[in-house]
Amino acid sequence: MSAGETDLARVLQAFFCQRLIQQRRASDQTVTSYRDTFRLLLRFAEHQLGKSVNALCLGDIDTTLVLAFLDDLEQQRHNCIRTRNARLAAIRAFLHYAALQEPAVLPQIQRVLAIPMKRFDRPMVGFLSREEIEAILIAPDTTTWSGQRDVVLLTILYNTGARVSEVTALQYADLINPGCTAILLHGKGRKERVVPLWKRTSALFQPWRKQNGATAQSPLCPNRFGQPMTRSGVTQRLKLAAKQASNDCTSLRGKVVTPHIVRHTTAMLLLQAGVDLSVIALWLGHESVTTTHHYLEADLKMKEQALAVLQPPALSKKRFKPSKDVLAFLDAL
Repeated sequence: MSAGETDLARVLQAFFCQRLIQQRRASDQTVTSYRDTFRLLLRFAEHQLGKSVNALCLGDIDTTLVLAFLDDLEQQRHNCIRTRNARLAAIRAFLHYAALQEPAVLPQIQRVLAIPMKRFDRPMVGFLSREEIEAILIAPDTTTWSGQRDVVLLTILYNTGARVSEVTALQYADLINPGCTAILLHGKGRKERVVPLWKRTSALFQPWRKQNGATAQSPLCPNRFGQPMTRSGVTQRLKLAAKQASNDCTSLRGKVVTPHIVRHTTAMLLLQAGVDLSVIALWLGHESVTTTHHYLEADLKMKEQALAVLQPPALSKKRFKPSKDVLAFLDAL
């Protein structure tokens, strides 16, 4: 340990450089998420404990501090429970590593690791109808460069059901074979998958590439500077298309349309078309089919069809007669 360097500074730097980047080869998104967590935590600890960040040690990261930090995320920063749990997961990952490097603080670390994830209500999956998504796809003004780009962008989103990070990372080199009948997506956890494309989608790429003079390493959906679009840029263009589409498709008015809603829409329409859940899981890049089951739960049409097959029981209604013995009534409940 160099002069003035605390055990927290040394272990934290080793955690990022050795454990995350070298050993686990964590993605840039994971490293960024963990980095932001510790930026927030260290600044909070500095204010809470009255010590400079450079003076903080592992012993300061105790249950009192971490619980106060998690409460601050929800109450002051107005983070949702999912974000709170993601921050806690990053802290846990670091402390698991720290326990191996500094066994002397193991009892304290174990108490922090015992802090549970907070449970939360899982909302029903939101999705669009076929008419609504089709209206959005034809909404951009194709007489402009940005409108032509938006058609390519939105069609890929709908065809593949890709995450927005997967679409922004796409290059022309990811198109499979000269006919562009499939596309290679680079998913979470360095998992890659190939998704087939409609002829309608494939037909967009050659004229779009020729217009931009793109190379194999050029982004498939660039911004006006020729760089890959950002997440916020994709969301903004999708919302603009949805607003334009709502002029003709009135059911879109008032709806919040995000790239993830388009992903849900792809999954729901595949499900309604009779595609097996395991195939949809592969299509979307889900690690477990359990995740895909949420679409089955949200599909009211399939539930109504199942209800139509199930015959209601033939029961005769009995007239209610109050019991004279109140205690017997309560015991029978």
